[in-house]
Amino acid sequence: MIFKEELKKAEIEKAKLKDHYESKLSDMNSELGFLKEQISSQQDMMKTTIEYATKLEHELAQLRKQIHKDHMTGKNSYH
Repeated sequence: MIFKEELKKAEIEKAKLKDHYESKLSDMNSELGFLKEQISSQQDMMKTTIEYATKLEHELAQLRKQIHKDHMTGKNSYH
């Protein structure tokens, strides 16, 4: 009889622990999903930033070429 009671108590404790850890695991999975969303958003922002920086570099290079061209043209004029 005592053995059955102890077994029943152990089973109840086991069920409580199982519920507790399943709840913790569910919470952690939820947090992990949120973290994945944040990382994805940050990656998108970085991609946009890099694309914009590349565009600005290209425009700056074009501007430098134009300035150099205008400077060379200005040297050849007779004003």
